[in-house]
Amino acid sequence: MDPGGCRLNGGGGGDMITLEDLESVSEEQLLNSPEEGQQEPQEEQGRLLRYWTDVARGHQVEVPTDMAEPIRQITTDNEGTHTREQVPYTLLTRKEKCGEVVFEKRHYEKAHWACITVHEDTYEQSICYGFMKIMRYICQQNSAGRYLGLTIPIVTVVRTDETHRSLSRAVTVAYYLPPPHQSDPPRPHDPEVTVEQWPAAVIYSRAFTGVTNELTILHEISSLAEALDRPAVCVSDSFIIAGYTNPAAAHRQNEIWFLERP
Repeated sequence: MDPGGCRLNGGGGGDMITLEDLESVSEEQLLNSPEEGQQEPQEEQGRLLRYWTDVARGHQVEVPTDMAEPIRQITTDNEGTHTREQVPYTLLTRKEKCGEVVFEKRHYEKAHWACITVHEDTYEQSICYGFMKIMRYICQQNSAGRYLGLTIPIVTVVRTDETHRSLSRAVTVAYYLPPPHQSDPPRPHDPEVTVEQWPAAVIYSRAFTGVTNELTILHEISSLAEALDRPAVCVSDSFIIAGYTNPAAAHRQNEIWFLERP
């Protein structure tokens, strides 16, 4: 996870269309659907697309109709043919206080990630459009011509000013390729999506729950910086937000990541 290029180029998470919204569909909206096996694929696509369109409208984002199939595939894990794998890492140390984990220090091996950096008019719009392009790559718009499988977390990278009081509008959305595709990553059809090998890295991670938006991200950056014994060992202008769970969960699981300097 290199601070150059697409690897640590800004981004973030927030109350917009994300993996969280997709899981919210499968956990909530599908409860009101006809019994399994009774709903035609086109009807399911249409229903999920309408849900996404409603969510996107609040962020002034237009969801094109060709997103119907990628939305359905991601929501159902391609009809249950794939499981969501977690990005692997080695735990190096853990700091605890009063029985609670303050932060973890982890080692991530070098790996291929598909990423895109977007510069829309607003922070939320960049996340939305960036994630939709990553979804298309996962769902057959790749040289393998097939569904690649979803991994977690989906990460976004944010840049801040020197005082950590505001986030850059530039947003990078990144997706870890599943292990079967690491040795020979499928090429994206979309030239704006790139597949890069991020080098091995040491990450300081702090978990937090609740919504992710500019205010909460800046707060979590400050909290982790205060918790670290030597924050100066980390990159100081780029940070990663990792999202694991959906808004329907009682405690949404997120993490803020700091990258240790080489």
